[in-house]
Amino acid sequence: MSSSPPSARTRVKRVHERAAYDRATLHAVLDAGMICHVGYAFDGYPVVTPTLYWREGDAIYWHGSSASRALKASQDLEVCLTVTHIDGLVLARSAFHHSANYRSAMIFGTARLVTGDSEKLARLRAMMDTLYPGRWDALRPVSEQELKATRILWMPLDEASVKIRTGAPIDDEEDMADNVWAGVVPFRIGFDTPVPDPTTEAAGRQAPDVTDRLTTS
Repeated sequence: MSSSPPSARTRVKRVHERAAYDRATLHAVLDAGMICHVGYAFDGYPVVTPTLYWREGDAIYWHGSSASRALKASQDLEVCLTVTHIDGLVLARSAFHHSANYRSAMIFGTARLVTGDSEKLARLRAMMDTLYPGRWDALRPVSEQELKATRILWMPLDEASVKIRTGAPIDDEEDMADNVWAGVVPFRIGFDTPVPDPTTEAAGRQAPDVTDRLTTS
């Protein structure tokens, strides 16, 4: 699709024409989601951990409990972080050519720990502003104990690739006349009506709108 891979391990080899390496495309894929999978080696076996993430400039962040084995184990290790969006099921005229339309990003790097209370607080605010727009200023300040209980990891977006499939099925010429439905079934993720916590006195208030966080293409 565009540009050149930043490293040998980011080069897309299978259906390479669907690959992109430019920052604008990478940012768009990351900004359209909120769940990533972080893969790393732990005690000699592979581990893949799903977690919330957010992007700030040319860096990606994720967080969790300071007691989290996954976060402790992946700190200062080489990790592979992936984000995937399914945009539709592609139904072809043969089982072999069935596929999916998708947008995916794969990022390699060393997971680094965010240190210092002021830096952690700034990153937590950025997380809230990204994942839950408008919530930070409505909440009480983060406590010192909460900061200690939170671990934040990050890595730069220096080694990344994007792969995107769009459009109709790609069938063999000899199958085109087969009397079977072929096409794309679009798939979208969306938010439902907010459900208030019944134990709070503010249950009857207007729920905040966080739905602008997710976009589709």
